[in-house]
Amino acid sequence: MSAEAIRSNLLRVRNSLPPDVRLVAVSKYHPAESILAAYAEGQRLFGESHVQELQAKRPVLPSDIEWHFIGHLQTNKVKYIAPYVTMVEAVDSFRLLSEINRQAEKHDRIIDVLLELHIAEEETKYGLTLDACRRLLAEGLWRELSHVRICGLMMMATYTDDEEQIRTEMTTAWHFFDEVKATYFPDAPYFCERSWGMSHDYPIACQCGSTMVRVGTTIFGERSY
Repeated sequence: MSAEAIRSNLLRVRNSLPPDVRLVAVSKYHPAESILAAYAEGQRLFGESHVQELQAKRPVLPSDIEWHFIGHLQTNKVKYIAPYVTMVEAVDSFRLLSEINRQAEKHDRIIDVLLELHIAEEETKYGLTLDACRRLLAEGLWRELSHVRICGLMMMATYTDDEEQIRTEMTTAWHFFDEVKATYFPDAPYFCERSWGMSHDYPIACQCGSTMVRVGTTIFGERSY
């Protein structure tokens, strides 16, 4: 896709978002040139989901880009992105949370994270069930991790044309966020992020409490590689 088309798509998406919803431009499978086209329009927040791909892109792109890791992250790969990643959006176990903390400490950093929920009716999706998330938080071991900061929740709705199902799943996540906020983070202003909504459903997400939408195809087109 041409740089002009990417910039046009980006502006159209940004202009459609409420002022309190941030855009994570999902640049996975797209080359550095495509990212630079979006960067030229002021986009600074990008999402990647493959460590090796991110490692290749980062050195050739501007240093003020904020990288969100949005894919399933294996614990043995955390060390590669810990020096620079802004946020890990898909933490689905205490083991992963603990490893992010361990690697962040090595670099004297605090890495922001989101806990990933599995609400969608699709077995292929990762994430914690609501009860598993409740157990993780109730056990309290996360409180001892001083180099990670839990900033909210993320989820992916079922990939379907049924808008009511998408709305129901996102609303479930929104209500669960309120429960977690009230129970564990009532005095933590940083616990404020609700990351749901992708290219096919982000307009619904904006109506269902999302504070960050992860949009790729609508901006960059189909994957380049």
